[in-house]
Amino acid sequence: MRTAVLPVAGWGTRFLPVTKAVPKEMLPIVDRPCLAYVVAEAVASGVDQIVLVTARGKTAMEDYFDRSPALEQVLEAGGKRELLAEVQAVARHATVISVRQQEQRGLGHAVLMAAPVIGDNDFAVMLPDDIVDGRDFGQGGVDDPALAQILRVHAQTGGVVVTLKEVPRADTRRYGICAGSFVQPNRMNIDRMVEKPKPEEAPSNFSIVGRYVLPASIFDLLRAQAPGAIGEIQLTDALAVYAARGQATGVVFTGTHFDTGNPVGLLDANLHFALHHPTLGAAAQAVVAKYR
Repeated sequence: MRTAVLPVAGWGTRFLPVTKAVPKEMLPIVDRPCLAYVVAEAVASGVDQIVLVTARGKTAMEDYFDRSPALEQVLEAGGKRELLAEVQAVARHATVISVRQQEQRGLGHAVLMAAPVIGDNDFAVMLPDDIVDGRDFGQGGVDDPALAQILRVHAQTGGVVVTLKEVPRADTRRYGICAGSFVQPNRMNIDRMVEKPKPEEAPSNFSIVGRYVLPASIFDLLRAQAPGAIGEIQLTDALAVYAARGQATGVVFTGTHFDTGNPVGLLDANLHFALHHPTLGAAAQAVVAKYR
């Protein structure tokens, strides 16, 4: 898998007023923006090309992954070699391409904007609000990015593969929900997908969590698709076609998941990554202790 598409054109209204000037994807988690964690997961999973589906006012994301010769010169002159190496490494993560979504018509429409870059190749989609820490923290396993987990399954099954997570049934109205039969403890053969169902109508409580591997044939479905839930072109509606064909698999991933699309989720992620930071962890623990 070479390319991952990141839809980053949203308004970020739950973070206003700061997102009036700062893209929500650039809000910090400790010492780097949310977006950087998702790109790092992609790179660790073998992706070397990132497609940002952006909108007006989002150029800060492109600048972050670009070189900054003036800043690098200042750091070099000041002898700040560790910081210089950190800044330069950002631009080496992957090739970053941006395309514009000129009007917001849903996640399916955003993914469709990447079609000219993807061509006929399978590709990944990663939602930057969903951050997954795949580190093991000495529990006896290995570090395993969520995207890598579904890429391994895709290599076996082809078709559509998505990450799954159990959610409270009362929350199904917030997610794309999948149902089917489990062929392994963590692997579902999906036969139904529904976007944001009411709790009493949800076929299960397994939600899709921001990671997909998709075939290029999905673009034809998205082009022909009528608006669905809340009047948008929903990606889940196109995925449901593959589910009905027996060509969709769900993987209940391992890792610690954060929904940074809301302020509490972003705070949770900041605390987690601060407490596990290699140099700031002890200081973060002292700060948290002050409020106990």
